[in-house]
Amino acid sequence: MKEVYLDYSATTPVKKEVFEEMAPYFTEHFGNPSSLYKIASESKEALNLARKRLADLINASPEEIFFTGSGTEADNWAVFGTLDAMKKKGNHMITSSIEHHAIMHTAQYLMKRGIDATFLSVDKEGIISPAELEKSINDKTVLVSLMMVNNEVGSIEPIKELALVAKKHGVLFHTDAVQALGNVPIDVKELGVDMMSLSSHKIYGPKGVGALYIRKGVRISNFVHGGAQENKKRAGTENLAGIVGFGKAAELANKNLTDHINRLTELRNYFIDRVKGSIKDVNINGSMDHRHPGNANITFNYIEGEAILLLLNEKGIYVSTGSACSSASLSPSHVLAAMGVPVEMIHGTIRFTMGDFTTKEDLDYTVEALKEIITKLREVSSVSEEKGW
Repeated sequence: MKEVYLDYSATTPVKKEVFEEMAPYFTEHFGNPSSLYKIASESKEALNLARKRLADLINASPEEIFFTGSGTEADNWAVFGTLDAMKKKGNHMITSSIEHHAIMHTAQYLMKRGIDATFLSVDKEGIISPAELEKSINDKTVLVSLMMVNNEVGSIEPIKELALVAKKHGVLFHTDAVQALGNVPIDVKELGVDMMSLSSHKIYGPKGVGALYIRKGVRISNFVHGGAQENKKRAGTENLAGIVGFGKAAELANKNLTDHINRLTELRNYFIDRVKGSIKDVNINGSMDHRHPGNANITFNYIEGEAILLLLNEKGIYVSTGSACSSASLSPSHVLAAMGVPVEMIHGTIRFTMGDFTTKEDLDYTVEALKEIITKLREVSSVSEEKGW
């Protein structure tokens, strides 16, 4: 049976070049970077090279990159660290109603402990308004945290404009760029952000490695304590092999970025056009003008997304009904709900995300499978277009 992986926003395979560069750091070059002898200094050099490669990808300085255990940890650090460091100034943060749960759940947790949080609304394409952000800032606001690219619908937010609003009011600005890294151009200086969360396994690097960009001059409290690693900002012996892999993946992403974006955009548009031309009553969610190049979030009216997912799985096609971090939940997508999508349509939504190993043949195979599956499910569905919702 043919296998087609279309869930690249959930995770990506480690590229061969990345794995080959990582391998020696499990066995030959195993020294602790914090030690002082020769094999440790070799590890330190590898750590510094990875830091530079990641910094180059986002136009930062190496000393502004701090490695973490995941993008989720980076998000938590940005929020907890800022609110702790700025507690004498205020206790208000602003985020949005479509954030990844790493930010949303963190904000909700802190609200139970006296932090005030505002969740900005979005328009029908999932875009955050700079004007609404400005209205929400008050004299107690110390942090704005808004994602760069939405993990479910792929909408790209106007981060430069949003960060400018925060800067105008003297408020620190953090962005979760986990889905953006390697898929859209990123220049932290041009964007004007103070902090940015990143993750390795979304760009063909290993899992278990992330990073937080902290602009030089920004002071936030430490989140993990117990050692002097990462310039005394993040304790714990570094995941050396994983960080080496992250660095190599960043180098490859930087080298191939334009070709990668162009290729995925062509594949995504080809897939969407084929689906719309082959299956009636479908809706594309999210902005088409400002969108992750490999994201196609599609609602198939009158049927359940879980049923589509399971039948696609039987044909060797692997997709998602939403964020991988919440795919086991039967709750409607909070992102689509925030965009005003009716709950019955939310349940019929599938996220297809393409990557470097996706081919047109994969997409043709998927479309043919979808035609068969959607027809079958609609025939047995108790709800139809004629009956209405």
